[in-house]
Amino acid sequence: MQNNSSDILKTKQHFKILDGLRGIAALAIVLFHFMEIVYEPSKNFIAHGFLAVDFFFCLSGFVIAYAYHDRMGKMGTIEFFKSRLIRLHPLVIFGSVLGLLTFLFDPFSNHPESYETSKLILIFLASLFLIPLAGMPDRYFNLFGLNAPAWSLFWEYVANIFYALFLHKLSRRSLLLLTVIAGAGLCFTSHRAGGSLLGGWNDTTFWDGGARVSYSFLAGMLIYRSNWIIKSKLGFAGLSVLLLLAFLIPFSDWNWLTEPLIVLFYFPLLIAIGAGATLNQSFEKSCLFLGKISYPLYMTHYAVMWMFASYYTIYKPGTSQLTFIIISGTFLLVGLAYLTMKFYDIPVRKYLTERRKKF
Repeated sequence: MQNNSSDILKTKQHFKILDGLRGIAALAIVLFHFMEIVYEPSKNFIAHGFLAVDFFFCLSGFVIAYAYHDRMGKMGTIEFFKSRLIRLHPLVIFGSVLGLLTFLFDPFSNHPESYETSKLILIFLASLFLIPLAGMPDRYFNLFGLNAPAWSLFWEYVANIFYALFLHKLSRRSLLLLTVIAGAGLCFTSHRAGGSLLGGWNDTTFWDGGARVSYSFLAGMLIYRSNWIIKSKLGFAGLSVLLLLAFLIPFSDWNWLTEPLIVLFYFPLLIAIGAGATLNQSFEKSCLFLGKISYPLYMTHYAVMWMFASYYTIYKPGTSQLTFIIISGTFLLVGLAYLTMKFYDIPVRKYLTERRKKF
């Protein structure tokens, strides 16, 4: 098909500051997961790092609307799905393989001995095809036991499907109404869960993930469709601090109020400001790097978290040793993400894109 190489498939210019903020959110997720293994929420200095997922969802809604709203009619649903699969699924596969290998060869655990080969194969295949399967009780019935963060990718896929089928066709008024309804659903979900939005990752909180993606993805779309871009002198550094503040809010009895407020208003505001902010050239390379490694980091880090959890259970290291492990581990995971991006993700996506142009 000749139109595959036309303007329809060209990538639009990125919002560099938003790319950088995505990387900051990914780093916050890594730190949160390290910390939650060791400390209860009240003692976790980055207790709300899990809200980075809601930031991802909102940013995704904004970016998808920006990238595809004015060309969905020409592109068509099938080409849209191809674009999203090429962008997202190579790392779904890589994360599944990495998760399987670290599960089988974890030096601090004997978990593989409790699983029949047939069951493990089924879990692995479900992970490869992004099918939720809460089949690992020793991993708290995560929807994706081999690569826990994939639960949010599942909902990202659902949001993309709905976008292609009908969300892109909605008027701004309809989109606003749907966003308000989704916001009410998010508040109900938080209330039903005892005042927290820390859900969506396992079998008992499955539908919480749907509530989280519904509001944030729609809110991101609405920002773009309504042109709610706020021009400001806030640069990448200032916006990074503002984003981190949301993750550093202590876990408290006020979660029922703070968490919905952050997701409903604060994250959309940061995205609106980030889209209109001016990037200082001294931060351009940092934003580019953080944006590129954000998705590989998110999709590869949890394989190491399971090994860290096994290690911590056995050895119970002290505070100074934990500090060293978490800091050095974060740097090593960033390095792994970079290598994954450079030697796997980019080449695979380039190959698939070239193949796509020939058909």
